[in-house]
Amino acid sequence: MRVVDLSVPTGPGPGEPLQPTIDYEDHDRTAPLIAQIFGCEPSDLPDGRGWASETVTLITHAGTHVDAPWHYFPTAGGERARTIDELPLDWFIRPGVRLDVREVAWGERIEVPELERALEAAGHPLAPYDIVLLWTGAERAWDTPEYFNAGSGLTRASTTWLLDQGVKVIGTDAWGLDRPFAALRAEYERTRDASILWEAHRAGIDREYCQIEKLHNLGALPAPTGFTVSCLPVKVAGASAGWCRAAAIVDVDRP
Repeated sequence: MRVVDLSVPTGPGPGEPLQPTIDYEDHDRTAPLIAQIFGCEPSDLPDGRGWASETVTLITHAGTHVDAPWHYFPTAGGERARTIDELPLDWFIRPGVRLDVREVAWGERIEVPELERALEAAGHPLAPYDIVLLWTGAERAWDTPEYFNAGSGLTRASTTWLLDQGVKVIGTDAWGLDRPFAALRAEYERTRDASILWEAHRAGIDREYCQIEKLHNLGALPAPTGFTVSCLPVKVAGASAGWCRAAAIVDVDRP
């Protein structure tokens, strides 16, 4: 097998408008604490050094992460929406399909016909629990200020269409599954149509599903299918999302 990393680093950078911070504690800095723990002198430690450690401050939606239904609304399908620690793990290790929707201009809608064309090009009829990875091309803007408004996004109708096929997890290489905020705001200011605001996410009010946001390296996949996606989210108690190290396990023996 071959493993393809589909994640961005979790840390500060221009691709993150809500910047994580990392306090790096090196071996020299921790030596006094380690000596105190063991009841020895720092000079008793190898070369007078302790261990390395980091303190990270970030939101659960930083870096590559999985959104839980609780993120979208308090309820899903009339029941209390589940948090990231309550979801079944078998949703997050499943066959994947990469849908190439780079033909859709950044800021525009990915409608059902675009999904159907991408599926036909992939030669893959969707099966229940397939993990769909939307390749919008936004990944090329990662780690730049342009990333926040890069890529295209699903609508409520196209999200629901995927859920109708039995999909439970939808991923994107963009900052979010919806169209970028700048596009949504511009349309709302022009039309005052509130139904377009965060419409893909709000599809979760009616149907339970999860998103993987800020995927990367989708272009490195050798084919649209023939791989398993692993995107197990960190079990953050009661949280709306969990960070993940998304990866594709490619079957190199597949024709």
